[in-house]
Amino acid sequence: MSQNNPVYPIVHHVFFWLKNPESTTDRDQLIVGIKTLKKIETVQDLQVGIVADTERRPVIDHSWHVSELMFFNDLEGQGLYQSHPLHLAFIENCSHLWEKVLVYDIQSV
Repeated sequence: MSQNNPVYPIVHHVFFWLKNPESTTDRDQLIVGIKTLKKIETVQDLQVGIVADTERRPVIDHSWHVSELMFFNDLEGQGLYQSHPLHLAFIENCSHLWEKVLVYDIQSV
């Protein structure tokens, strides 16, 4: 593992579909909420994004609106994140903004 290119074996990738996809206010509020999750001690890195304007192909899903990509050192850290008060507050404060959430948890091999 390099200092300049850390590798974290547990990745938590979440996609959000907004209830009001035309609302930049709702999108921005969700993004701000997601960024608060970086304060959780077991979150090693966090990236937040919106759909890139890439070419339209059948294998590319452009239907979602906001994504979070989190990295953890281990499954225990990811588990602690799930029950952390900041994560629970994020859900309470922001869940009214989304209509659908899809999660992919990945373990490096």
